[in-house]
Amino acid sequence: MNKLHDTLPRDHFWPLPAHSNAGHTPRRVGLEIEFAEVSVDDAAELVRALWGGEICTQGPRDIQVKGGRFGDVKIELDIALKTKWAEDIAAKALGDLVPVEIVTPPLAQSDLRHAEHLTSALRKAGAKGSRAALAYSFGLHLNPELPTPDGGGLVAVARAYALLEDWLRASDPIDPARNIMPFVDRWPTALVEALVAGQNWTVDDLAICYARHAPSRQYGLDLLPALEHLRPELLADVPDTQLKGGRPTFHYRLADARVDEPGWSIAYEWNRWVLIERVATTPDLLDALASDWTQHHASLTSTRSGWGAQVERRLEHYPALLRN
Repeated sequence: MNKLHDTLPRDHFWPLPAHSNAGHTPRRVGLEIEFAEVSVDDAAELVRALWGGEICTQGPRDIQVKGGRFGDVKIELDIALKTKWAEDIAAKALGDLVPVEIVTPPLAQSDLRHAEHLTSALRKAGAKGSRAALAYSFGLHLNPELPTPDGGGLVAVARAYALLEDWLRASDPIDPARNIMPFVDRWPTALVEALVAGQNWTVDDLAICYARHAPSRQYGLDLLPALEHLRPELLADVPDTQLKGGRPTFHYRLADARVDEPGWSIAYEWNRWVLIERVATTPDLLDALASDWTQHHASLTSTRSGWGAQVERRLEHYPALLRN
């Protein structure tokens, strides 16, 4: 089933497609890269060596490289508990199970290749990725800016992801440790059902439904930052612990961070995201997938793996999706 998926480029970055009513300003994307076995201090030195800037220590687990070529970069241990002393204890006890995370500022799409150079430097320095140890569960998070400031394109991308998620997971399964952790849960079936039928939805419709069926940050595609930015008044029923501040971005967290594997690249994971957006901007394909999904799930013997195979067959009829 992964024949089509394996054709995704790993050595260059596809551009994001144009959405209807979108402006002409190129969209940017922020990255969050998790790894182990390179310290916060050493990772900061790598960033400074590649991108310039000044290292500023914020605390024992939190450093910023300020004023570099692409703006300020944060390097930290990715642990967030209620108190600092609890974080200190947990960080000491868990060791490399708590990943180091590099958080970039929003990068131009043309500058994503420099993030690839950074992961190459991390690999040479001995950084380990998600599949290097059984208990590791490290991710690469992509934060592409929304297609338009008013949320245009958001519903179409949400529908495309809902229809493609099972195929994405089956074509390149995520690390088992991440799969059992509550970080990259599947979207609830009730949300997917609603999105499949939501061809004419507005952003308000999406916010109301998402708050009802998926009031959590722990999904492969987390829409709460975008919806909190666009429609905070419609998220009143979402627990406060899940509302960390609105941002005009998607928060795509499905991808593993396999920084130590020579065949892995940020470009590959980025192009998987671009494929979602290409489907979102191909209305006849999106409608066909929605119709396929409805028919497939009407069967008493339907399975997630069967749906992934059906997505593959449908996408094969649209070779333009995979053109560079």
